[in-house]
Amino acid sequence: AEQFGDNPANTQSTLSYTVVCVYKAFYVTGVLGATQAEIEHHLEMGRKLLAAGQLAEALSHYHSAVEGDSKNYLTFYKRAAVFLAMGKSKSALPDLTKAIQLKPDFLAARLQRGNILLKQGSTQEAREDFEAVLQRSSDNEEAQNQLMKANELEELQEEAQAAYHQGDYSTTITVLERVIEISPWDPESRELRAECYIRMGDPQKAIQDLTPTTRLRNDNRAAFLKLSKLHYSLGNHHESLNNIRECLKLDQDDKECFSHYKQVKKLSKQLDSAEEHQEAIEKYESVMQTEPNVPYYTNLAKERICFCLVKIKSATEAIDVCSEAHQRDPRNANVLRDRAEAYILNQDYEKAVEDYQEAREFDGDSNDIKEGLERAQRLLKQSRKRDYYKILGVSRNANKQEITKAYRKLAQQWHPDNFQSEAEKKEAEKKFIDIASAKEVLTDPEMRQKFDAGEDPLDPENQQGGGGGQQGWPFHFNPFESGGSFHFKFQYN
Repeated sequence: AEQFGDNPANTQSTLSYTVVCVYKAFYVTGVLGATQAEIEHHLEMGRKLLAAGQLAEALSHYHSAVEGDSKNYLTFYKRAAVFLAMGKSKSALPDLTKAIQLKPDFLAARLQRGNILLKQGSTQEAREDFEAVLQRSSDNEEAQNQLMKANELEELQEEAQAAYHQGDYSTTITVLERVIEISPWDPESRELRAECYIRMGDPQKAIQDLTPTTRLRNDNRAAFLKLSKLHYSLGNHHESLNNIRECLKLDQDDKECFSHYKQVKKLSKQLDSAEEHQEAIEKYESVMQTEPNVPYYTNLAKERICFCLVKIKSATEAIDVCSEAHQRDPRNANVLRDRAEAYILNQDYEKAVEDYQEAREFDGDSNDIKEGLERAQRLLKQSRKRDYYKILGVSRNANKQEITKAYRKLAQQWHPDNFQSEAEKKEAEKKFIDIASAKEVLTDPEMRQKFDAGEDPLDPENQQGGGGGQQGWPFHFNPFESGGSFHFKFQYN
């Protein structure tokens, strides 16, 4: 206003001049402050870097170009090309859609988007893009071929679903091979084929199909959970743990994943601990080879090997190594304690008590030794009554399956109906009751824990309310005390 004075005409000229300057500033510098020259520079650098295969650097330049000019359909299309070169089809789709919005007759973008949608298994949307191309260019050979593939894919998908629902998993797999060939980025087809492999008893192939689906879906917790369970069933506990952790990364409150995670973590920790002890044994053996002439090192190595063998429940070998360690260092309370535990594993409770008593002489303040002695004494007392492990002929670390198998075999062998004379029947009844009692105690975690601690949970002396019942028979009932006219049917489970 100072330059042109107060003349209204001059004021109008000022406003017009300002508008022109603002327009030019926007045109030259772009919406976000980049000049047109800078935008062109980013586009050129992006092109060169893409040609050189430097995709991350090329993408950075295209990002800058898009920010500088968000109205240029070609810039979005070129950035989509970089995303596709990087294998990021999901990221390419929004850019192709934006390019089509800015220029609806941009056939190259429609064709490219249709190809991605077809590979993702979205037949309807892919068909719409190919038909749109053919409306404007009826002789476009690629669009014609891809439209035929989209129609074929839709028919194959329906055929695979029909075969699956009929329980024909082999046919489903055969059909899905072609489906996945046309639409390799479709997670549903791979998940369906994985389910078929699971039902046909081939978990390894199911894993091969499920693994890519974790990347094809943004939140595929179901696939991570299923992968974890499949690896778990195959004994691959580390892979199982890795997959279930990925599920919890997506949602730490997922109840199914968290429940399975606790189970896998517990088992994995136990197995790793066992492997660590085995590895430790090998390392301590190497110590003795490295320095066999200094007693301190050899004695320490033997002591630790003794300890590790007990931890991995290798009773016989542990007794041998611990005995050698004891000869080397007779006053070592740790060696005596560990050998006592090995004797307990071997069900030799008298020797376990003797070792714990000797260990207490050298280390009277140790709570471990005091508690171990009390437990060994209870087990010795218990063994003079009934030892359920010996009754079934299983080791103290036998699992439930081994216990049940031993019970079935002995129950069939000693069932009273197998014997003729009264004397034989009486002896069989006694043995059968002991066998059933052993199975009851050792397959019940709480009762087994009590028995392992030196307490017989079926002994009337250890039960509230005292005796009065038939010792050893559950619920104080003996089915054989029926005058011989009653025949009992047993389920060996």
